[in-house]
Amino acid sequence: MSDEPGKTSPKEEGETGTETLAKPALNWKVVLFNDEEHTYDYVVEMLTSACKLSRENAFRCAVEVDMTGKTIVFYGTRSDCEGVCSKILSFGPDHRLPQSMASMNAETQSL
Repeated sequence: MSDEPGKTSPKEEGETGTETLAKPALNWKVVLFNDEEHTYDYVVEMLTSACKLSRENAFRCAVEVDMTGKTIVFYGTRSDCEGVCSKILSFGPDHRLPQSMASMNAETQSL
């Protein structure tokens, strides 16, 4: 705290929210949903491309989506999440499986 009335310390100024206004709110997420038309390899390739995840993290997401039916693959601003979701939805079918006809399903959700 400042010793002078009406004056604030640098720490107090940062706590007023001025700094947070400059940062975009990361209050959106992209949720990927499971299906039986895509392989783990496809999911890893797609997530490393669309979400810029490491292969290790993409594999973890592939396991989670397979086991639980969905997984969060990206957090960000609404605009960033919509862009990532669009990349997932347009990634195309899994060439490894003849029954795969389309991309995986994903959606953008607010937190």
